[in-house]
This record gives sequence, structure tokens and C-alpha cells, in this order.
Amino acid sequence: MTQAIDAVDVLVWGGGTGGVAAAIQAARGGVSTLLLTPGSWLGGMVSAAGVCCPDGNELTPWQTGLWGAFLRELERREPEGLDHNWVSCFGYRPTTAEQILQDWVAGEPKLLWWPGCQLLEVEREGSLISSVQVDVGGEHRRVRCKVAIDGSDRGDLLPLAEAPFRLGWEPQEQWGEPSAPSAARIGSDPFFKEHPVQSPTWVVMGQLRSDRLEPDPTLGINPNGKPSLPAPFEQACEAFGLERTITYGRLPGGLVMLNWPLHGNDWHWGLNRAFSNDSTKEEELFHQMQAHSLDFAKALEDVSGGWLQLGNAFPTESGSPAPWLAAMPYWREGRRMIGKQMVIEQDLLPQTEGVSSAPLPMNETGELQSIAFGNYANDHHYPGPDWPLAPKSCRWGGRWTGTPFCIPYGCLVSESVDNLLAADKAFSTSHMANGATRLQPLILNVGQAAGAAAALAVRVEQQPGNLEPRLIQDTLAADLRAPASVSPDWTLSKRHHSPSRERMIDGVVVPDGTGKYSVLCGKDERWPLVTLEPCVQNWLSGVTRPTTARLTAFTNPWGPWLRVTSVLQEFNE
Repeated sequence: MTQAIDAVDVLVWGGGTGGVAAAIQAARGGVSTLLLTPGSWLGGMVSAAGVCCPDGNELTPWQTGLWGAFLRELERREPEGLDHNWVSCFGYRPTTAEQILQDWVAGEPKLLWWPGCQLLEVEREGSLISSVQVDVGGEHRRVRCKVAIDGSDRGDLLPLAEAPFRLGWEPQEQWGEPSAPSAARIGSDPFFKEHPVQSPTWVVMGQLRSDRLEPDPTLGINPNGKPSLPAPFEQACEAFGLERTITYGRLPGGLVMLNWPLHGNDWHWGLNRAFSNDSTKEEELFHQMQAHSLDFAKALEDVSGGWLQLGNAFPTESGSPAPWLAAMPYWREGRRMIGKQMVIEQDLLPQTEGVSSAPLPMNETGELQSIAFGNYANDHHYPGPDWPLAPKSCRWGGRWTGTPFCIPYGCLVSESVDNLLAADKAFSTSHMANGATRLQPLILNVGQAAGAAAALAVRVEQQPGNLEPRLIQDTLAADLRAPASVSPDWTLSKRHHSPSRERMIDGVVVPDGTGKYSVLCGKDERWPLVTLEPCVQNWLSGVTRPTTARLTAFTNPWGPWLRVTSVLQEFNE
């Protein structure tokens, strides 16, 4: 029996990273907001899915908006800091991330959160979503809204709202994307039907018994060795050796995020079941994904002599099937809304050789349309060899980083449903572009922009698609708690990190002539040098020979690298 109608200004469906960001920002915009999540945790890939090594927007001037606020709060709450692995500049425990998000949600008087919901029906009145029906703990609720936001990982709201979307591959002939397959190949090769989206992963958490894997000849353990694991993981250690394969996603306290793409625990089979609306098939898929990840963890435990064991990372209240299994899969891709604009692969790539940024999205009068930016270096996950992608990386700060690119506001607005916005991976992109637009920092800020737009639309009594991007840009820039930049600036220095864990180092900085640097500390200590600070990069660009300097830096022995935060003094010789 349907209960009395609830009514809110903004309704957000889905517990994805962008969904919770949108709900928080809409409420901060002064409008009544309801967040509906299927699980009991909020954060999608940043917490419930256990992807706790964020990629992208790592340079300090790019740590803006809710991503920057989230990162600074992680640094404050993780006593050991965030430098623990080599896949990312940051690593944290899922419980820490989830507590931050729940604290933020609880602190917003205009925001109501209903966990444990099942989406039943989306009602339309012409081109508008008028209400959403959900099951909440066995109770049928119907909620009217002025603006609806899809904040889910797979675009759950789109088919029920009859909002046009894309799912699967697009041919090169459609938009001229350099890395897309031809129409003839898509039509003749069953691979493209069998793998409609990038392969997801069910993250499993391990726990290390000590900081380093010690050689053990009696067990045949060699930290740098490449042991053959049982099928289908035989080649998992081929590229990096045993120890680095395991510590790829190391987190505080010796937890290890197992989200290994090279013959590891990505799941490639029967993914159409995730979009079939058949709960039995979906449950079967989930059990297979979990078993696959557990098999991978067991294989690594065996070849490491028990150095890696299963780790307790997900409490019972997360809804996880076990303390070492994430509460949900890490979905890299799902349905992608057809928006008023879209991002294609060319929008991600450097404008010309030697230019380190993608083109800015402008309208016909030269006004910037961007509401968020990212820089991840396009990455696609499928079985078999790596999919060849147009390069979009450059050397900066002693390391590789991705070409920054922008997301126009029109990508968040449905082409045909006037009051529908997308806040997570379902915003309007091509399949090829999704490989760079799906990462945690960008999705946090896309969600923030969607929430800001929704609140603004309610306040000025317009539909979201009629808003000028400039109004959303101004709203984001003026936000008092999480001001957000909407286009990348390589030079603006913003140091937010805690100095309490920095080391002061006197050493010799040595360039290698290819954009890499190292630091000699004493006779025997040599570290690779990286930085996220424009002021340090500017100094490094003038270092053409070994130079003695006093530095402040964070130490990451698993990188391994020194992440330099400042150059205090250069010594003349």
C-alpha cells in the first residue's frame, strides 16, 4: 500500500560518490534534499566499493571543491598519513572515508538520507520527473520532487525515467574518436557484445603481516620474483614482481586494496546481467565476482607464505558480505545519459604537441562552459591485451600525470527530461571517454556541480537545462566550505597538507635529463623525487645538474619516492 506522498525540492537516487556529493551540495544550497541509497553506506567507490587509492586531480592546485575538502579531512583523520602505496598519491581506510561522508550528511539540516531503498518506479508528467516510488524497509513511499538527480554508478534512474542513454561501444565513424573500433569490427566481433562496459572489480582487502616481504628460500619466496599463480592468475606478477603486485594498493595499518588489473581480480564475464533487471541474475553475477576476488587473494597469500592475509576493513553495518569484501562492486561504467552536450575522446587530448591541456569547452560567444575538470590518463579494462588508447600524459614534477580536461555543464543535463541531472559516471560521455572521466576526484566535483545546479534551479524557479553555466561556476567558486575551480591551473600553488609528517632533508637533487629526479641523502640513501607542488616543479625545471638543497618531503617507502612539498634553501657549491 502506497503511503502518503512526501515532497522535496531535490531528490538524489544512488549511493555513488557523485550522488552523495550532489546531495550535500544541494542541501548546502538551501533547498530540501532527499538522498536515497540502496545500501547502508554512502560513498560508492570511495568507501563502500573499497577503491581507496584515488586517481587524478592529484596536483595541489587541482585539489579543489568537495574533492579537496574530502582529501584534507582524510589527512586530518588518518594518523599515519596518506602515503602508503605506488598506484596513487593517497591511500586511506574505507571506514575513514565513510565516516567523513556520514558526518557531512548528518551536518546538513536540509538533507534527509534514507538508506536501504529499492527503486520501484519513476513517474513523469510530460518532460518532467514528477515523483519517484521506492521501497524503504518494506514500506512503499512515493516522493514528489522538483529536480531529480541520478547519483548511481550504473545509471539506475535512466531507464525507469525513460531518459535516453547509451550502453556499450560507439564506432569510430560516429565521432571520429581515434581509439574507438570501426563499425564493421563492432558488428562482426562478439567481443563487443560480450563486454558492453569496462570490466568491474569486487575489491577484496588484505592485511600484511609486516612492512616488507622477506625472502624465504625454503618456500621459494622472492619479493622481486614473478611466481606463477594458479589459473586464471598465472601472469598477475609478471609485470612488477610479487611484492609490488601486493603493495600496489597499500593503505594505512598495512591494509591492502586488491584491485589488480593485470590478470588479477577484474571480472570480465556475463556483464549484461548487471543491466538485465533480473535480480536473480545479478545476484549470481555478484557471487561469482566475490569468489573470483577471494580466489585471487588466496593465490597471493599462498605464494607470499602468508605475508598477505585477508584483512578486516568493512564492518557489519557496511552491508558487506564479509569483513574483507567490499560492500558493492567497483563499477567503472554503466548507462551513460544522452545529455545536451557530451565528452568524447578528442575532448580529453592535448590540443597540439607540446600543449599540456585539452581544449577548453567554449560556447559560440566564447564563454567557458566547464563546471569541473579532471586529468586521469584514459584507462580501459577488458580481458586480454591492453586496449590501445591515444596518449594523454606528460612529465610533470618527476612523474607522469594526465592531460587535464573539462566537463561542460550540458553533459550533466538530460537532453529530453528537463529536470533530470546526472551526478556520477552516468553523465554524458562516450564509451572511450569514460575511461578518463570515471575517477573519484572528478566524480566528487561533478556531483558537487550537479547539486549546486539543482539548488540554483529550485531557487530561481527554472529547469536545470535553462541555467547559464556561468551561474553555476560562480556558485561553485563562492562556496564557503568547498570552493571549486572549474578549469585547471598548472601554476597556482595551494598547500593543504599537514606539515607534522614531513621530513626536512638535506640532499643532492640529481636530474636524469628525461624529466625524472632523485635525491641523494648521505652516502647510501637515494630516493626518487616527485612533487605535486607547482613551486617545486618550477624550481626543478631549472635544475640541470646535481644541486644541493634543503627540502621538506613526505616519505613513501612503497612508492618508493620522496614527495617534496617545498625547497627551503639551495646551497651554492
